Amino acid sequence: MTTNNFPTLQTEKFLLRQFIGSDLAAIFNGLSDPDVIKYYGISFSTLEETKEQLQFFTDLEENETGIWWAICSLDNQTFYGGGGFNNRSKEHKKAEIGFWLLKDFWGQGIMSQILPLLCRYGFNHLDLHRIEALVETENWNCKKALQKLMFNHEGTMKDYEIKDGKFISIDIYALFKNQIVLQMESN
Repeated sequence: MTTNNFPTLQTEKFLLRQFIGSDLAAIFNGLSDPDVIKYYGISFSTLEETKEQLQFFTDLEENETGIWWAICSLDNQTFYGGGGFNNRSKEHKKAEIGFWLLKDFWGQGIMSQILPLLCRYGFNHLDLHRIEALVETENWNCKKALQKLMFNHEGTMKDYEIKDGKFISIDIYALFKNQIVLQMESN
């Protein structure tokens, strides 16, 4: 279900908009690709299963636990992936950031443009003080992207979850609102 008050964001090259029904095939293509989902935490084997994820993306705005955007070209003709916030706590002024891209668009610097936009939205419109990222320890590309954006590595939760029958460790990264203010002042 789309809402008229959903915030649309954009950069010079990208449009971030609400997920819509016609995104279903693209979401399935991404979240069924073994390389894309290697560190993502969920995967789907059918379009029918993927409908639940589409519903999750569109319901977040309504239940206030987060918000996710479809990442598209400015002309809305190319779907790249998704990004946003979940596990939002209004009381503690924090949320977890997440993102994924279709494999064809990896290594093109897309997330280096999208993540700052998402963080600014979180701090300025969701009243967040802390944005955190929980990243599988082996996900070096994600960790590099977060470090470029000045996310702080706070520690590692060893053997935190079981995935594919094996324990995995999770690194915790965080960015604080005052860091963004200081970065803007220094530029």
